[in-house]
Amino acid sequence: MTPVEVIRGDGPVLLAQPHGGTWLPADIHARLNDRGRALADTDWHIDRVYEGLLPGATVVRATFHRYAIDANRGPDDASLYPGQNTTGLCPVTDFDGRDIYLPGQAPQADEIAERLVRFHAPYHAALVAELDRIRARHGVAILYDCHSIRSVIPFLFDGQLPDFNIGTNGSATCAPVIEALVDKSCRAATEFSTVLNGRFKGGWTTRHYGRPVDNIHAIQMELAQRTYMAEAAPWTWDAARADRLRPVLARILDGLNEIARNGDLA
Repeated sequence: MTPVEVIRGDGPVLLAQPHGGTWLPADIHARLNDRGRALADTDWHIDRVYEGLLPGATVVRATFHRYAIDANRGPDDASLYPGQNTTGLCPVTDFDGRDIYLPGQAPQADEIAERLVRFHAPYHAALVAELDRIRARHGVAILYDCHSIRSVIPFLFDGQLPDFNIGTNGSATCAPVIEALVDKSCRAATEFSTVLNGRFKGGWTTRHYGRPVDNIHAIQMELAQRTYMAEAAPWTWDAARADRLRPVLARILDGLNEIARNGDLA
């Protein structure tokens, strides 16, 4: 199994999907406990959510599960949300704060370094290569980071998460027109709830690659999973919910594509 898959398109938008993979090498899977092997923290069906919504978009997706290593964390494992509960570069607990490894089997520093080389680096090398290619062709690249998460996780946040959670690290990672388009498109869909730079302000991918001055713009979309699926095992796709969600996402992506192609980034 290769750690990253790339579907190359000819447009200016790149869809990054770091947490949709479910593959774990046997040597890691064997050391997980039952909670870990359930893979509950997957961004379930995220590839299906976005499939076909923007012809010409490039897709870069990790095939490995985040329990091997989290491709949306920095290599230094610095906290993205200081003072708040979170999971690390190589998680040892799930989103509920429960251990995912059998006793004594959690990865140590040397293994974490090896996983960086084995999984994390190839994923980000692919992102860099595709962003550079897109920018060379169009003069600009827009990285749209695709995520989803359960709506209620008391260990990570209070109450119920809004449907659309837009992250730009306090408007730092993209041009104002990009942030405004995504925010306005979400709020226009009044059956859904929206927050901008709420609990999820953009992960390491958004913060690291979002450099408007260099013509690379990044924005994260964290979807509440209730918008398209059942939020309990076996994590089934809900076609009726998805059919309401996907047109909203298509309008967002179409708008981003038009902004980039027309150079309307001032």
